[in-house]
Amino acid sequence: MSDATSNESNEPVPSEQAAKPKKPTTSQRKRARKLVLQALYQWQISGSSISKIEAEFRVDNDFKKVDGVYFCELFGQIPKEVTELDKHISPFLDRPLEDVDNVELNLLRMGVYEFIHRIDVPYRVVINEAVELAKQFGGTDGHKYINSILDKLSLRLRAAETRKRGA
Repeated sequence: MSDATSNESNEPVPSEQAAKPKKPTTSQRKRARKLVLQALYQWQISGSSISKIEAEFRVDNDFKKVDGVYFCELFGQIPKEVTELDKHISPFLDRPLEDVDNVELNLLRMGVYEFIHRIDVPYRVVINEAVELAKQFGGTDGHKYINSILDKLSLRLRAAETRKRGA
């Protein structure tokens, strides 16, 4: 038995369950962010094309356990918006952009992208996810640096949402 039923013309009609896309789980979203960080790092270091890196990641990773749509959005858009994202980040850095560790810089770019384009994701989740990835992949105290900068950026980029925390 399939997920489809027939209508009067005997054409398959998707069932209600099949018609609704399944909402990704928290762990699928976490895996997507982890892969985006790794893909951005590879893109930054190797200079390979986005499409080539994405294809490699799809072959090398089990995307059934990943929010693939989220991966494609972030990895597809962040490289296109690097200049704009870096303009938001630069004023909050204590060093030139070029001196920021590649992992930390990509985490900051991911965070800023999510602050701007993914308002469905609470700012605290954006910060926490970036901090966890910094602990896993960044330098010794990189997670503290990420937390500090994203916290300041959240006040600017998510002013309405962060205003609540001062109350």
